[in-house]
Amino acid sequence: MNESSVVSEPLYSSLGGDPDLGEIVQLFVNEMPDRVATVLEQLDNSDWEGLRRTAHQLKGAAGSYGFDPISPSAAEVEAAVRDGEPEQRIRDTVSELIGLCNRATSGTPE
Repeated sequence: MNESSVVSEPLYSSLGGDPDLGEIVQLFVNEMPDRVATVLEQLDNSDWEGLRRTAHQLKGAAGSYGFDPISPSAAEVEAAVRDGEPEQRIRDTVSELIGLCNRATSGTPE
C-alpha cells in the first residue's frame, strides 16, 4: 500500500455501526471541518494556548466518538505546545492531526 492510499483511506468510528450512537458520530464528523479550521487559524495566528486547548478538547471528543487514532495525535499537538517545542515540531504534529481529522467518516466500511 503506498502512502497516498493510506492518506485517503476513510477513518471510521468504532461506534459508527451502533444504532444508538451513529447519529452523534455523524454530528461529530459534520463538525470536523470547523474544528480543522479552528486548529489551522490558531496555528496561523500563533495562538498557542488556544491551540493547546482545542487539541485537548479534540483528544477527548475523538476518543468519545470512537475515532481512536485521532486522540493520540491530538495529544501530541497538546504536548508539543505545552512543552514549548519548536514551532516546526508543532506544525508537523498539527499536519498529522489534520490529516487524520480530514479522513474521519461516519458510517461503517462497506
